[in-house]
Amino acid sequence: MSVSGSESAASANKPKYSKFTQQELPACKPLLTPGIVIGAFSLIGIIFVPIGLASLSASQEIVELVDRYDEECVTASDKIGFIQDSKANKACTRKITKTTWHLCVQVPKPMKGPIHVYYQLENFYQNHRRYVQSRSDQQLRDKDYKDPKAVAKACDPEATTGDGSLIVPCGLIAWSLFNDTYAFSVNKKSVTVNKKDIAWASDKNSKFGSNVFPVNFQKGGLIGGGNLNDKLPLSEQEDLIVWMRTAALPTFRKLYGRIEADIMASDEITVVIQNNYNTYSFGGTKAVVLSTASWIGGKNNFIGVAYVAVGGICLLLAMGFVVLYVVKPRALGDPAYLSWNKEAAEYSH
Repeated sequence: MSVSGSESAASANKPKYSKFTQQELPACKPLLTPGIVIGAFSLIGIIFVPIGLASLSASQEIVELVDRYDEECVTASDKIGFIQDSKANKACTRKITKTTWHLCVQVPKPMKGPIHVYYQLENFYQNHRRYVQSRSDQQLRDKDYKDPKAVAKACDPEATTGDGSLIVPCGLIAWSLFNDTYAFSVNKKSVTVNKKDIAWASDKNSKFGSNVFPVNFQKGGLIGGGNLNDKLPLSEQEDLIVWMRTAALPTFRKLYGRIEADIMASDEITVVIQNNYNTYSFGGTKAVVLSTASWIGGKNNFIGVAYVAVGGICLLLAMGFVVLYVVKPRALGDPAYLSWNKEAAEYSH
């Protein structure tokens, strides 16, 4: 092959010249002078510290009551056998002579409605890969979706009943639906828990069909958690919708409902708990949570502490650089001698 032929072949394979591919686009190359560094740290500190203090103040105003009840609700030595016995009375009991267990809590500060009621589970890994994938989103949206093979693949091992009939909704997530119940009273007067609009509107409108109804749910060989109303479409069964939004961490809270009333300080709240959900077989715990809310959401000191800590560190660094610059100043170099400036000057000539 001739030299000219090899050169033409090489030029044919040569990529088209571009400033983007050759990394020759204009770029900002700031000079980190003492003034810029001190100013940047000071600005971050001045912004972050007030935000952190405001977040901490809002968090401290939130009233939160948490009570773990799984241990005291089962007096039997065989907790797993007791909770799995369908004929056993699952009502919580503190005294043998009573049929229900009452948890009495005095409110430390006034709680303005709406008061959010959560259930809290620990050591429950909803983020397990097999658990998360055991669902059929298409089945939840479309009543006409009845492909046995696709459902069996998506919802294994809770896809069909013993006779091969499809389960709606299928999968381990729906099968393990939380089913403890709470009834509240304040100063011996019953209060209603509002369970409407506890799920995300996007989930109700887009992920769960208004014409999809439960079929054969919890009718398999092993009963998991709660049951569903066969006469209500999935889009209206908000307890299921809340549960189906899986948690990322093994300790999580999910919204149970809201108390649309104010509760004054020193009022006595009584909650009657029906202990139905089995957390004993995997060493999990259960708690009921009552909490008010603010502009930052629920009680969370971490956000405020993080902002104050970052802002404080930045202010300390800014003051340290100021002291260092005053005590031991350093002469700045001439930017004209920087390599890229020298190259630009030579190219212009």
